Amino acid sequence: MASASDPVKELADEPVDHRFKGLPPDAQAHGLTVGQLAAQRRDLFDGGFTTPVLTLDADALEHNLTALGTYAARHALAFAPHGKTCMSPQLFRRQLDHGAWGITAAVPHQARVYRAFGIGRIFLANELVDAAALRWVAAELAADPAFRFVCYVDSVRGVQLMDRALQGQPAVVDVVVELGAGEGARTGARTEDDCRAVADAVAATATLRLVGVAGYEAEVPDADPARVGAYLRRLTGLATEFDGAGRFPADLDEIVVSAGGSAWFDSVAEAFGELPELSRPVLRLLRSGAYVSHDHGWYTRLTPFNRHPEEGGLRPAFRLWTQVVSRPSPTQAFVNAGKRDIAYDLGLPEAERVRDALDGTERPATGIRVTRLSDQHAWLETDSADDVQVGDWVALGMSHPCTIFEKWPLIPVVDGDGTVTDYVRTFF
Repeated sequence: MASASDPVKELADEPVDHRFKGLPPDAQAHGLTVGQLAAQRRDLFDGGFTTPVLTLDADALEHNLTALGTYAARHALAFAPHGKTCMSPQLFRRQLDHGAWGITAAVPHQARVYRAFGIGRIFLANELVDAAALRWVAAELAADPAFRFVCYVDSVRGVQLMDRALQGQPAVVDVVVELGAGEGARTGARTEDDCRAVADAVAATATLRLVGVAGYEAEVPDADPARVGAYLRRLTGLATEFDGAGRFPADLDEIVVSAGGSAWFDSVAEAFGELPELSRPVLRLLRSGAYVSHDHGWYTRLTPFNRHPEEGGLRPAFRLWTQVVSRPSPTQAFVNAGKRDIAYDLGLPEAERVRDALDGTERPATGIRVTRLSDQHAWLETDSADDVQVGDWVALGMSHPCTIFEKWPLIPVVDGDGTVTDYVRTFF
């Protein structure tokens, strides 16, 4: 009997072709697959790769995966990292191997990708009112009894639309009431009374099942530890109240309480750790996602590990290698990567390393600053005419993993000596 296929492993069978930026042109000419190219263990700098090329540091990836897996286990948190960050089935597999309960999604397309690659538990952190998507979810649940799906509800009207879409469908959909983080924040029912009304609307349906409460603490206005902690205590208090009032159905095995981005997971761990015993076990579900690659700016400044270094730390895994294509003056240079290749929504990239085009030596990118981006160029300002020359490779560090991953459908994973050992496929 033939063994079941593994869609993650089958990604290695994709041909290396024009879809994938920065990969060696000769790989396509020779008809290589991604797996065959990885097996060659080429050197990033003399193995035929073209610039710009985004890379992931193999050691940093493993470090980060271990760090959050260990943190979650230490604080008795289940972990459903937000998959929108990387949209990479290979990294999902590794997150699950490091103890993740499941993977979080934001929109139906992401959930469909997850299911195509065998993800068995999905937490969708949005109210899902798309009728076609709801019918797809119901069909997935009916076809696979082991599949677990949970999504937000945050309005009575949303519940009514969901109920309408699910009439006659073969499965009941589990939902959690989202408590908004405050006026002017993003989604979520704004008050406890609003949450009660949403819960009552769910109870009036035969198509939805209330399984818990959830929220997103990073949206707290003027967030600081005190304000974030107060919001999270409202969230856990809502779970306690709902349980005491008998709002959760009798057939529910566990109560879901979920929160957690990448900036305040320490506050989530503290608040969830103080949650009193409820009538059923509690799934304390953390959803941080940016940790997998971390970054060189935004999350480097925001990570809770800055407040609690004894708990661990994260390392930036991305590096975008570009090449100087013009040096029109002693204080100005241009590299061949811009908005099409670089994350820039949370700040300009930082020049990190320079690799000499003639002798291959590397040095810190001292005296070099990125001042502006065009579609296909980054503008560099330099202190000295000797800082960088035409043809030199310049490594850039960037902020915001979510908008880095999305620009690169296949990303080389590089060991410390420059050997490319694997390729990470993304699906945006």
